[in-house]
Amino acid sequence: MNPLLTTQAEPFRAGTDNLEFFYKRLIKLSNGALMFCISGEADITIDLERYHIVPNTNIMILPNSIFSLTSASKDFRIHYFAYSDEMFKAACFRLDPPFIHFLKENACYTHTEKEALRSITGLIEASNAIYKDSANRFQQTIAQNLLQIFFLDTYDKVQRLFTQEQIEGSNRKDELFKKFINLVHTHCVTQRDVAFYAEQLCISTRYLSAITKEMGKTTAKEIIDDFLILELKVALQSTGLSLKEIAEKYRFPDQSFFGRFFKKYTGMSPKAFRAKKA
Repeated sequence: MNPLLTTQAEPFRAGTDNLEFFYKRLIKLSNGALMFCISGEADITIDLERYHIVPNTNIMILPNSIFSLTSASKDFRIHYFAYSDEMFKAACFRLDPPFIHFLKENACYTHTEKEALRSITGLIEASNAIYKDSANRFQQTIAQNLLQIFFLDTYDKVQRLFTQEQIEGSNRKDELFKKFINLVHTHCVTQRDVAFYAEQLCISTRYLSAITKEMGKTTAKEIIDDFLILELKVALQSTGLSLKEIAEKYRFPDQSFFGRFFKKYTGMSPKAFRAKKA
């Protein structure tokens, strides 16, 4: 069972786990999760970014992120506080979008200061306590308040410790590149044309391509395709959809076109990929 999965009946969860469920699996989480490593080491990926986790590392997974555990030591353990997308929106509605994007780009942080450690461990302990207290009539409200306290406290620290340039981007190109990545993450399933993203950013496709080559060392189209391939891998590995249904869901002209597209970028057919991951 996915330890980080929330439901309508259970909009938050808390506990301790080794994340074995995610080992060499790509899982797209509709909800978010705050995790804190208490022992061991591990390598994880969040969307297309890789991170090495050690004790006292804080891991922030925002809703709709794709998460995977690629390796872990036998003693790897984390405390977690998983929360629904609705709870996340309610906790963060007053916070600036650049701050949320900053969290997404800096998903993992290893704490060394005792004060910061007390803050995160206190939140984890409190979330565990209220999760176990299922008879509490204010259980969900308390959990949401705890989450909001965490984000407000993190927002305060980020504003004090980082410059606006670091949070929002050092220049116009950096800012546009970050916005482009966020747009791709949101729309790659339905929008694969570079022109769509250029229009959303109010710039030309030529200028967008120049920005991605300078900031990301790749083309805008390659970034879009990379995110789409990641989504397709999740669909093949984590859903029971047929190849035809996946082709339809991700708006390919037909199953054959989907197969050729997938093989071009991965070196194997969708069927072979699904069989290998089974």
